[in-house]
Amino acid sequence: MALCAKKRPPEEERRARANDREYNERFQYASNCIKTSKYNILTFLPVNLFEQFQEVANTYFLFLLILQLIPQISSLSWFTTIVPLVLVLTITAVKDATDDYFRHKSDNQVNNRQSQVLINGILQQEQWMNVCVGDIIKLENNQFVAADLLLLSSSEPHGLCYIETAELDGETNMKVRQAIPVTSELGDISKLAKFDGEVICEPPNNKLDKFSGTLYWKENKFPLSNQNMLLRGCVLRNTEWCFGLVIFAGPDTKLMQNSGRTKFKRTSIDRLMNTLVLWIFGFLVCMGVILAIGNAIWEHEVGTRFQVYLPWDEAVDSAFFSGFLSFWSYIIILNTVVPISLYVSVEVIRLGHSYFINWDKKMFCMKKRTPAEARTTTLNEELGQVEYIFSDKTGTLTQNIMVFNKCSINGRSYGDVFDVLGHKAELGERPEPVNFSFNPLADKKFLFWDPTLLEAVKMGDPHTHEFFRLLSLCHTVMSEEKNEGELYYKAQSPDEGALVTAARNFGFVFRSRTPKTITVHEMGTAITYQLLAILDFNNIRKRMSVIVRNPEGKIRLYCKGADTILLDRLHHSTQELLNTTTDHLNEYAGEGLRTLVLAYKDLDEEYYEEWAERRLQASLAQDSREDRLASIYEEVESDMMLLGATAIEDKLQQGVPETIALLTLANIKIWVLTGDKQETAVNIGYSCKMLTDDMTEVFIVTGHTVLEVREELRKAREKMMDSSRSVGNGFTYQEKLSSSKLTSVLEAVAGEYALVINGHSLAHALEADMELEFLETACACKAVICCRVTPLQKAQVVELVKKYKKAVTLAIGDGANDVSMIKTAHIGVGISGQEGIQAVLASDYSFSQFKFLQRLLLVHGRWSYLRMCKFLCYFFYKNFAFTMVHFWFGFFCGFSAQTVYDQYFITLYNIVYTSLPVLAMGVFDQDVPEQRSMEYPKLYEPGQLNLLFNKREFFICIAQGIYTSVLMFFIPYGVFAEATRDDGTQLADYQSFAVTVATSLVIVVSVQIGLDTGYWTAINHFFIWGSLAVYFAILFAMHSNGLFDMFPNQFRFVGNAQNTLAQPTVWLTIVLTTVVCIMPVVAFRFLRLNLKPDLSDTVRYTQLVRKKQKAQHRCMRRVGRTGSRRSGYAFSHQEGFGELIMSGKNMRLSSLALSGFTTRSSSSWIESLRRKKSDSASSPSGGADKPLKG
Repeated sequence: MALCAKKRPPEEERRARANDREYNERFQYASNCIKTSKYNILTFLPVNLFEQFQEVANTYFLFLLILQLIPQISSLSWFTTIVPLVLVLTITAVKDATDDYFRHKSDNQVNNRQSQVLINGILQQEQWMNVCVGDIIKLENNQFVAADLLLLSSSEPHGLCYIETAELDGETNMKVRQAIPVTSELGDISKLAKFDGEVICEPPNNKLDKFSGTLYWKENKFPLSNQNMLLRGCVLRNTEWCFGLVIFAGPDTKLMQNSGRTKFKRTSIDRLMNTLVLWIFGFLVCMGVILAIGNAIWEHEVGTRFQVYLPWDEAVDSAFFSGFLSFWSYIIILNTVVPISLYVSVEVIRLGHSYFINWDKKMFCMKKRTPAEARTTTLNEELGQVEYIFSDKTGTLTQNIMVFNKCSINGRSYGDVFDVLGHKAELGERPEPVNFSFNPLADKKFLFWDPTLLEAVKMGDPHTHEFFRLLSLCHTVMSEEKNEGELYYKAQSPDEGALVTAARNFGFVFRSRTPKTITVHEMGTAITYQLLAILDFNNIRKRMSVIVRNPEGKIRLYCKGADTILLDRLHHSTQELLNTTTDHLNEYAGEGLRTLVLAYKDLDEEYYEEWAERRLQASLAQDSREDRLASIYEEVESDMMLLGATAIEDKLQQGVPETIALLTLANIKIWVLTGDKQETAVNIGYSCKMLTDDMTEVFIVTGHTVLEVREELRKAREKMMDSSRSVGNGFTYQEKLSSSKLTSVLEAVAGEYALVINGHSLAHALEADMELEFLETACACKAVICCRVTPLQKAQVVELVKKYKKAVTLAIGDGANDVSMIKTAHIGVGISGQEGIQAVLASDYSFSQFKFLQRLLLVHGRWSYLRMCKFLCYFFYKNFAFTMVHFWFGFFCGFSAQTVYDQYFITLYNIVYTSLPVLAMGVFDQDVPEQRSMEYPKLYEPGQLNLLFNKREFFICIAQGIYTSVLMFFIPYGVFAEATRDDGTQLADYQSFAVTVATSLVIVVSVQIGLDTGYWTAINHFFIWGSLAVYFAILFAMHSNGLFDMFPNQFRFVGNAQNTLAQPTVWLTIVLTTVVCIMPVVAFRFLRLNLKPDLSDTVRYTQLVRKKQKAQHRCMRRVGRTGSRRSGYAFSHQEGFGELIMSGKNMRLSSLALSGFTTRSSSSWIESLRRKKSDSASSPSGGADKPLKG
């Protein structure tokens, strides 16, 4: 991304003085002008061409064009290369220019926005691009923030203002920011004009949630944090006006610092294609060398005798030099083995696949009005090769809509409902929910089923009151009251919203807040607490606290946080209560509920004053400020008294269990990486069918040291090996881990296993000396769940699998904490859920529900892979068939680099005659319908095994192409040697031969693509037969009198096509060539279909059988029959599927049903390939890819 400012040395700190442009200009800070565009009118052509020629293919074709301009070596006109090259360069340039035009338009729109800037004591209208660091800006309601500002004052009391940060993090809920008290009084312009404070802060960075700085004013120092900052991209809401001091401008703002380019991802087919193109180039050079040697020998032995009427060119003085020139001539002629249209066609096909994803109505969420979106066009075929899925839990597998479900207060659990016999009532058997009509401020949508909790509140139980008082005070929720009694809570997380709403319904209503107070209506009485401090939540602390002073002057700290953190910070006197609460926590987690622990601590005035002073000093520190504050917070959050715990339900998304079961049947391994506690994650694993009771064993790794983790992993491997030996595999366990042997053995173990590992154990498992042991154990398991993991650990797990497994990975998540994982995986999928759109913005594909993943992979991904593979196979075939004819002709024309075809045919072959049929196949082809793709997930396996296009398949394609070229040349050559015209004259002339071979070629490749097409549409018919018609139309036009009259030097062979194609002998030759080229292909496919069918062949066969059975059934129904009715059970004679359906095990039935249709040889064939792949590619220490042998 280009930016207005010149590149400057990195800053160590930022200094900005208010109202002093002269002082600030000394540091040469960036202006507020942004430039995301890449070109201008003068630089577009040279820069764009330079970028395009960075592509090896474009440079290669430019090199060929230069060779064609040298008359001594070129036997082809320059336009045969320049036409397709210019076409490709022009299409790309137009696309780049269009994109850049919109970037220019967006830049101009942003840079020319108006802002009110205080200059020389007067507010003046300035364009955004003219705003400088140190300027004071006035913002009004609903205006965008122009730069990163330090909030000085606002129209709201205490210097508060409200902002929306959707453009930064995707979150639409309002957030509050506050000016520091010393500047909050600077409300009028005269005071602001005299303000000369200097801010010293951190240099520009991309951390949206952190800011550290100090304001120096009137010989005092004031700490600054993120709560005092308004960032560019935010919108001012519900605030009449505010003033801010510009700290970072333009490219230095955090918004622009986060606009870095995402790492470019390439598919495995792209990488293979690059390798193959190099091989083809090597093959091209070899052919050129062979023909050049032939030319030198021919010129030396034979050509010297014909010097009289076939003289050498002036520059040629020997047979050797003639051979040298002939080499370059043949490089030009044979270059069509890698045509430039290949790369254009690939991009067009990918674009078409992307549109199919965007247009898929079955992936459209009606509730959110959100379609699926392919945010990249380069990865579609890789969707058909995924082997590992890494999924977040909250908001991805679950809805992230939190409901207060249960709680534990002073050792008593609330939330369950019991019947008269004392049994726990299920949801359908429960009575009416609790009636909150006593509370006029209650949220009518809130439901709770246990009336005993409300009774405890009404009876004035002090522990229950203190419990809900904590929930109403310890949060960062904003309250909005549009009408009297209509409260709207805006919470930063769904958890907080659920807890504050629960307190509201039980009589502790959070009503409003100021920077220094919180007002709560406790059982109808308004009470205002003085807010002394907020110790905010972060991913390291995993807790938040508030320190408040109640109306009686008593100071109390309220804290809520994760049980793993908070239980270690309780006073020893709460041990008995702690044991009971821990039992409740385990029970809640076992039900899949999200839990928090609540505690409090009384502080005396003297201690608090001393602690607050130390906190102030830590917040003013220039270095290690966050570490010092963390230490201060740690000190006060100790020896707390336990109040209880909350349990919030986060329900599974619709269709998650079915999706996971289906993807598992497609041999895709699913790993869940979540920040939740182990019990919650395991329960969700059972709920969504990742974990089942039928599993041989679920291994749980919870070690706190390296040795403990290593031992637990070793025991897990031993158990898997023991079970394998017990079923007769005969493997012996090796203590020393080495090479691929152990990995392949582990992955072939009998039984199904799962692995659950905690965050602290994972930290050890990811260390360099243990990562292989962890990977080998995890990959042998059907399911893996990593609990309590950080965002960084998520990315590390994905990177580990990418590093050592030759497998495609996909990461799916919905929150900002999933971004690193999404960017690390081969394919990133973002879910547009409750946590903003940061995951979507970082992703390659996005949709609104996890269940759409099965359609993305099993339908769109599989089809994209199939289409791309068929396209590439056919493309290489048709170009080798086309080009190799020149090679054989070289042996009969004295290696003179004479072409077989007319030069216009060479130009149009790839861009007109054969381009559209193969594009239609690449965009529309299907092997089985979408319903069958979902019904038979095993169809997905060929993509994982890379069966449809690999080095072996490539060699088969070029072998078929070479075989076709041999027949294409030698059959017409043999016929023409003896054939005569109708009038008895010799048929054999160069132009007639060229027309015959060209016509045979176009017909053969058209018939071949007809055989390759598995799904016929009107477009396929139109393109295939239309291309043939266009060929004949152009052929007759080029040999017509009209073109000869206009361009006599270019179109000399008037009437040749008409005369040649009027001869029956020529048509017999064309038919014979076509039959001999195509029949072996038909015979081979017929035999393979009958002797060794693919899974897709079998599915298509079963589909035909079903259609016939339905037709016969309809015919039988028409006949009709009278007679006695009989029970259908009379025909069964065996036990039905009732028990299987009730047990839920029939999830695999559709896949297992295939075994009845497939042959034993087909099954063993695919299994043997899987074993070969695991022997070579799954090894951490495995070598390079080897071609699969089928």
